[in-house]
Amino acid sequence: MLKKFIDQESGRVVERSVMNSITIDCVVFGFDKGSLEVLLVQHADGISKGQWGLPGGWIKETEGIDDAAQRLLANLTGVDHIFLEQLKAFGQPKRFPLARVITIGYYALVKREDYNVIAGFTASDAKWYKIADVPKLIYDHNEILDYSLETLRNKVRQAPIGFNLLPQKFTLLELMQLYEEILGITMDKSNFRRKFLRMKLLLPLQEKQTDVWHRAAQLYEFDQNIYENLTKKGFTFEF
Repeated sequence: MLKKFIDQESGRVVERSVMNSITIDCVVFGFDKGSLEVLLVQHADGISKGQWGLPGGWIKETEGIDDAAQRLLANLTGVDHIFLEQLKAFGQPKRFPLARVITIGYYALVKREDYNVIAGFTASDAKWYKIADVPKLIYDHNEILDYSLETLRNKVRQAPIGFNLLPQKFTLLELMQLYEEILGITMDKSNFRRKFLRMKLLLPLQEKQTDVWHRAAQLYEFDQNIYENLTKKGFTFEF
């Protein structure tokens, strides 16, 4: 089966053989100014023209699936060189209306401001949507998004997050707001503070917030060695 691709050397659109029953879809979560968002693309052609969906597409017969995920994400959104973790395969018989197509899901969590989103190739637009504002997506992409969000929430309970999402120096309130946004719950501030400080993951600094109208809060930073150790070993953190 032939599909169109961007040739990386010439920049021209060329035809290449693809795996005609397997695709890839990427769920990229972004955290920015206290909000959890997801990166979506608007299709420029085909049966889903004008509709929004997750960035993804066909796999070349000559490439691995991890490479395909990186290529598709870069071509459609301009976002590249991020760590994409494989979710699972989604393969309901009628998930794609024209044929039986199985898709492999990937997901990532990034600091939104670190990436400049530019729509390209078969996408007419690409932008971040707050999770609460996500529209009806093509095919089963809402289901894939929901599964990715649940996977992210489970991961939060088993490994620390925030090292690449928060400023180098942050307050406990900023850290708690990150967890609240991802988990979709409201936390007790004193309980969160007690549990997090007990892990010895945070280093208190001899600094406080500046340029704030309220009482300046204590600043912290992550202990990188403990952070990396907990990331590898995992833990159980019940909120």
